[in-house]
This record gives sequence, structure tokens and C-alpha cells, in this order.
Amino acid sequence: MKPSRPRKLFLNLPVADLKRSVDFFTKLGFEFNKDFTDDSATCMVVGEDAYVMLLTDTRFKEFIKKPLHDATQSTAGTYALSANSRAEVDEMVKIALSSGGSKAADAMDLGFMYGGSFYDPDGHHWELAFMEPGQMPPQ
Repeated sequence: MKPSRPRKLFLNLPVADLKRSVDFFTKLGFEFNKDFTDDSATCMVVGEDAYVMLLTDTRFKEFIKKPLHDATQSTAGTYALSANSRAEVDEMVKIALSSGGSKAADAMDLGFMYGGSFYDPDGHHWELAFMEPGQMPPQ
């Protein structure tokens, strides 16, 4: 079934300390929609059609039936974002590491694609990727 119009993405992530998470992602350049923010949740704007809802663990548990995953102990998913340049990848990783995040892996350079990664303060695995225009290998 093909959607009749482009879909928006709303990713929900549990966080132990909402203020700490807002401070962390603000340093990375993200903004938040105040209309969807209270003491237990906030809406991080990733792009025109992509949002990350950061919810306190207690609030997040209201929406799930399974036990809450502990991202500091295992990986349930990776969250990948595009970057505008190699320099932006490196700068965002540097900011993340100096703002309470931790290293997930070494930078990856495939020629046509360059990437970096980090864990946010709650252990969620974030990937950043820059694709070199016109450098994709032939298929």
C-alpha cells in the first residue's frame, strides 16, 4: 500500500532526565516545539517531517506493554541523521562527546559516505552520515 502523501516521522525515546537530554540536544543544534513540551516530554524537531519525542521513563511507560529497554546495556536500534558535510559530522560528534555523550564507534569513511556516531547520555546510539554528491558507486 503506497501512502497517498509523504508521512511524518515521530520517534519516541525514553530518557532518564529530560532537562539533561534537552540541554544535550540543544548543544547539538536541535530546537524543540514548545507546543508539545511539558515536565515529562518534549518534541525535538529534526526536520520538516521528522521529530523525536523525548519522554521521561515514567511517561514513556504509559505507552508500552513490554518492559522498558535499557539502552545503556544493549542496543535496540540506531538513529541515523544526515549531515551537510564531513566537517559537520566531526563537529557534532565532538560536541556530543564533550556534552555528556560517549563514543559509539570510530569514524567511517567509505569514500562516497562519511559517518560518525555517539551514544547520548541515556545510551541511545546516534549515527551521522554525509553522502558525497555524485560519488555513489555504480550499481
